[in-house]
Amino acid sequence: MDKADMTDVKKELNQLFDRALWAAHSLFERNKVSGSSGNFSFRFGERIYITAGGTCFGTLKKEDFAVLDEKFRHISGPKPSKEWPLHCMLYQKHGDVGAVLHTHSFYSALWSCLETESAGSCIPAYTPYLKMKLSNVVRVPYALPGSQDLFRNFEQSLTNAKGYLLANHGPVVGAADVEEAFYALEEFEESAKTAWFLEGNAANAKKIKEMD
Repeated sequence: MDKADMTDVKKELNQLFDRALWAAHSLFERNKVSGSSGNFSFRFGERIYITAGGTCFGTLKKEDFAVLDEKFRHISGPKPSKEWPLHCMLYQKHGDVGAVLHTHSFYSALWSCLETESAGSCIPAYTPYLKMKLSNVVRVPYALPGSQDLFRNFEQSLTNAKGYLLANHGPVVGAADVEEAFYALEEFEESAKTAWFLEGNAANAKKIKEMD
């Protein structure tokens, strides 16, 4: 690769970082993520760039991304998020996925605490936009965050869907690029919010009554 090509590659990577930082900061400002919860990655060539453990979306910088190679080995930068296998499984499953977002956004996490009739389509599509952005959302059985049990549950739950809801935890979405992942996560949260107000409150009240 000559100098001009290397300059173009570096410019393209920096543009991706700019878009990733915009998405992360925007999600923080919109209260879709708080503290150091959540993780974010994007693919560039044969490399995966993923947020380091303990980082905050609100103050995220380029230096806060770890770099994984094509075999998902950590090759440079800080230590990646402990949930990096979730991202890598989506990249392996879907060759067209270029970015993955995982948050603990409020209504999605709230909805994840309810048992649903269908694990393969766990959020009701009251508006057409959830299907347009994510098709189905698959519910993944609960296991401790960052645990091998969680990774096993996630792997066993993988389908052609690109949206997943970790039980008692939060959403994971994969998309073609950073912006699409951002839009998908936003729609995921809005759909969970709609479902909660239409169904969740009633289901929760019924459950409490049954416990009395």
